[in-house]
Amino acid sequence: MRIAGIECWPVEMRLAQPYTIAYETIASVTNVFLRIDTDSGLCGHGCAAPDQAITGETAETVLRDLRDTAAPLLSGQDALRTVWLVDQLSDRLPGSPSARAAVDMALYDLMGNVCGLPLWKLLGGYRDRIRTSVTIGIMPLEDTVRHVLDRLQQGFTALKLKGGKDPAQDAERVLAVRAAVGEGIELRFDANQGYTVEQTLHFVDRCRSARLEILEQPTPKAMLEQLGSVTRQVAIAVMADESLMSQRDAFRLAKDDLADMINVKLMKVGGIFESQQINAVARAARLEVMVGCMDEAGLAIAAGLHFALSRKNVCYADLDGHLDLLGDPSKDAVILKDGVLYPVDRPGLGWSPR
Repeated sequence: MRIAGIECWPVEMRLAQPYTIAYETIASVTNVFLRIDTDSGLCGHGCAAPDQAITGETAETVLRDLRDTAAPLLSGQDALRTVWLVDQLSDRLPGSPSARAAVDMALYDLMGNVCGLPLWKLLGGYRDRIRTSVTIGIMPLEDTVRHVLDRLQQGFTALKLKGGKDPAQDAERVLAVRAAVGEGIELRFDANQGYTVEQTLHFVDRCRSARLEILEQPTPKAMLEQLGSVTRQVAIAVMADESLMSQRDAFRLAKDDLADMINVKLMKVGGIFESQQINAVARAARLEVMVGCMDEAGLAIAAGLHFALSRKNVCYADLDGHLDLLGDPSKDAVILKDGVLYPVDRPGLGWSPR
């Protein structure tokens, strides 16, 4: 079975409610969808969610990379040589992780379609569902509490609060949320690189009574020694996010005990295959893994979900990037019930355009 061609197209989507993190406000996003066709008539679909601040890409660069580099490379190749094709593409597009992720997930989707199996089962099938957190952006205290209570009404039991601009105000918001939601809700906090070590320690001390479960990327991504300093000094599990972009990063974080956990995002690392390699490093080092996301359409969220379901030490999911996207053509690629994500029971990633 040979690859007959690929087609890619951009989809711009507004957010129902724009949100703010430490370094930007997001009101709309553009994802790039991809279809790989074969001479058998079967096809596979993928999706890229570029973010210039994180992946160094835009929708325009992704479209160019897919059309000018990926398409000629894939054309005529054996469609089931997934790892070889992904490796070849990595050599040619080392700085384009979300473009590679789109190709990677389309190849895996195709493999599932050929086998007639949902991808999570084909990859290992460790679990059949996983709870996801839902993200609350930076907003005034009263708005934060109101938004949190709305999400609880929707069934979510894990919340991730964004911060990183002002440790004192962030701590006040965290404490107010804990008071509003009571004891049964899990709270996570993401500073998106916004703090120094001293500010992080002050924030953690102020929030002690809120019992945060995870503290995500408090310090700048390139300052790994600062991340390690925080990890050694606080009782909360510290998770690396922006500091993890590759398997090499995972090895360094694990080798030097710089974090307790890592956040694997397919768009950062280049897809499912690379995520599997990073996860193997984390498991060997006894680091827990969260599968996270960018502002991703349902198809990309599905790829992250299928990977998460396939591995034992992927203990956490933060796969909510699709929830507020308006006009997502793949919104039905995953099933969400009371804060728990389930895969669609169809082969591959379970989605195709109508």
